[in-house]
Amino acid sequence: MTNLDILYEDNHLLAINKRAGVLVQGDETGDTPLVESGKAYLKEKYKKPGAVFLGVVHRLDRPVSGVVIFARTSKALARMNELFREKETKKTYWALVQSRPTQPEGSLVHWLVKDAQKNKTTAYSKPHSNGLKSELSYRYVTAKEGLHLLEVNPATGRPHQIRVQLASMGCPIAGDVKYGYPQPLPDASIALHARQLVFVHPVTKVELSLSAPPPATSWWRPFS
Repeated sequence: MTNLDILYEDNHLLAINKRAGVLVQGDETGDTPLVESGKAYLKEKYKKPGAVFLGVVHRLDRPVSGVVIFARTSKALARMNELFREKETKKTYWALVQSRPTQPEGSLVHWLVKDAQKNKTTAYSKPHSNGLKSELSYRYVTAKEGLHLLEVNPATGRPHQIRVQLASMGCPIAGDVKYGYPQPLPDASIALHARQLVFVHPVTKVELSLSAPPPATSWWRPFS
């Protein structure tokens, strides 16, 4: 059966702990994305004939690991899309950063402008005509082996938001050379992990809290 780290599964939803380096949805590289692996898993497990439906609700950047939720029906997809759009989900990320922030906890507000050609986002501290207002809160947790663990709760979901906002306060994420970390990590990942996703199930209306353990790499291991 497809080698996936399944966090949750029912008739409506499928949650997977994404490995760093895996695409959520296909792109021009042609590499197999997580959504297709999820379809293959469901097809094999339930002996489904024909095409399998699996809707992409949200995405994580390719070098990021952690919780990804998919919808198994079009109704669940529409309702999950609405939950994300209306900010009725709580997302918690872990980030290993180069430097300890000046304040042990705080909120960051920036206006982010993405350059699609360079696939890079710029953060502005004041309103920008092309910028999307972006907010997150962070809390300093601990330091081990030269890296600092931050717990991050984004209030918005912009491209590269956590990466560029943390870098803007002098705390680039380990391995994220695009946003100022001095060298890549050996597996080309960045040390950003979608640790937890909390939301009310779109069909059963029961609150779900889905947590993903961080990768078993040498830089994450001290924090596991």
